[in-house]
Amino acid sequence: MAQPLPPAVFDGHNDVLLKLYKAGALDASQGFVDGRAGHVDAVKAKAGGFGGGFFAVYVPSPVNLDSKFEEMTKEKYDLPLPPALDWADALPVVMAQAAVLFDLEARGALVVVRTATELAAALEAGRLAAIFHIEGAEGIDADLHTLDVLYRAGLRSLGPVWSRPTIFGHGVPFRFPATPDIGPGLTEHGFRLVKRCNELGIMLDLSHLNEAGFWDVARTTDAPLVATHSNAHAICPHARNLTDRQLDAIAESGGMVGLNFAVAFLREDGRMLSDVPMEQMLRHLDHLIGRLGEDGVGLGSDYDGAVVPDGLDTVADLPKLRTAMAEHGYGAELIAKICHKNWLRVLERTWGQ
Repeated sequence: MAQPLPPAVFDGHNDVLLKLYKAGALDASQGFVDGRAGHVDAVKAKAGGFGGGFFAVYVPSPVNLDSKFEEMTKEKYDLPLPPALDWADALPVVMAQAAVLFDLEARGALVVVRTATELAAALEAGRLAAIFHIEGAEGIDADLHTLDVLYRAGLRSLGPVWSRPTIFGHGVPFRFPATPDIGPGLTEHGFRLVKRCNELGIMLDLSHLNEAGFWDVARTTDAPLVATHSNAHAICPHARNLTDRQLDAIAESGGMVGLNFAVAFLREDGRMLSDVPMEQMLRHLDHLIGRLGEDGVGLGSDYDGAVVPDGLDTVADLPKLRTAMAEHGYGAELIAKICHKNWLRVLERTWGQ
């Protein structure tokens, strides 16, 4: 008798569109189909039971990543944030990366989903499912006209900031040790953005928002609070992680958090070093489940955008994490919730379908 397939992993965050954009945009799309030197592609997805996730559009700043990662290997660090980007400069990059996403769909590599029903159907059929997500709202204008047009194109998830400031709010720097209580919260434009996202049914991602902005969203939104790729500050006191008070607010809203695989947000010492045992990831999962409940935790790997633990080098390695959860004592239903069912629940509540 054939063994049932393990639950597909639907993931809260990856940056493969940025990597393809830098590698040549549409000219690089076929590499995703055939296999590429990176964390996420269609070949590795099939091998690892990766059912899809939030495919982030992100406008990069001119920053030396090698020096940034080197600084984050130290015992303490406080990386200066890049300056804000202008809308006119950001929008062409947003459009180019969105074009890559839809080109992947045209090639049959994935399907862009706009409803929870479409997502459930894709997972059931074994089709790679992608949510059009933007990390950092630099490409959204103050009048929100761009938001409305991008929604029509398929945008269903938005982070108001990626750490650097936008006209909508302020993010957290890459600082360790530190709390996320750094700087002011949402601007007037930010409050309007939250309300318009609620009206449209666009999920708001709080992962890079600072604590003041987090509470501003919590007081304004009528949707569940969601952090697609964040970890527990109680275990790793990094500015990018969420305090227990924030986790409790997310739980009260019926929201959820996706476990970030980025090693600097997993390790107790906050260092960007990849020798992170699976047990450390399970410690974060245990803590998140303890604050959020079994319905409030998923995965948010940050694949193709972060240094990840040894042994979880690509989405092809995800079966190792499922096995570790089972050996840790998580039952089959809890593992299925973490892998994708909790994302389906939150998206159904947020999108209304």
